[in-house]
Amino acid sequence: MAPPLLLVLFLLPALAAAHQGPSSYGSSALTEWRNAKASYFSIDPEDAVGGACGFGDLGKHGYGMATVGLSTALFERGASCGGCYEVRCVEDLKYCLPGTSIVVTATNFCPPNYGFPADAGGVCNPPNHHFLLPIQAFEKIALWKAGVMPIQYRRVKCLREGGVRFSVSGKGSFFTVLISNVGGAGDVRSVKIKGTESGWLSMGRNWGQIWHINLDLTGQPVSFELTSSDGTTMTNFNVVPKDWEFGKTYTGKQFLL
Repeated sequence: MAPPLLLVLFLLPALAAAHQGPSSYGSSALTEWRNAKASYFSIDPEDAVGGACGFGDLGKHGYGMATVGLSTALFERGASCGGCYEVRCVEDLKYCLPGTSIVVTATNFCPPNYGFPADAGGVCNPPNHHFLLPIQAFEKIALWKAGVMPIQYRRVKCLREGGVRFSVSGKGSFFTVLISNVGGAGDVRSVKIKGTESGWLSMGRNWGQIWHINLDLTGQPVSFELTSSDGTTMTNFNVVPKDWEFGKTYTGKQFLL
């Protein structure tokens, strides 16, 4: 039975891809294997939109169904949004599916439940490293009867189709952009923006991977400079054309793997 904290979760999509046999992500690993725990929740795939990273329709923004909600210790106030994690079941010979792993993208937050101790019901409480998976993803690596199970995880490079997507919104001089479908490290740690009438200016993180600035960019092509957690910086010049409109999405270059 799903724990009480699931009632306050943002919605997650309901499927995840699995890798059978030895992992093919070894060459793209960004960290060593680390210990954590995972649990699951049930959701109708038709309702699988939203999330604390701001991605909304995860299929539309390039993530498909392989996603995860991270505990406070991993979520980093949204800085981890978009990052990819390879997860495998360990130690539990009764419930683990041997030789399997899944790669999921961080799109959501698993909030703490301070009504329970961290070691007795508050699975996403600090300092726990916890992965909350849709049951369809959980069952790729373990039987559902496992409940809360020990796992290992590592950050891996994200393999994306197409370029980085910039979805602009706002009103007047309040300009926001959702940055999605990011390859490589997958996350975005800093963003700079430039119009034809300004130099490079730093944007602030609104929430998740939505960034904002107070700047009138009407009639100007817009460029972005993105830096990810591995220190890689990529510039998309004039990716948003001068006739841009709020509510539209524009596609640029992709991080090289």
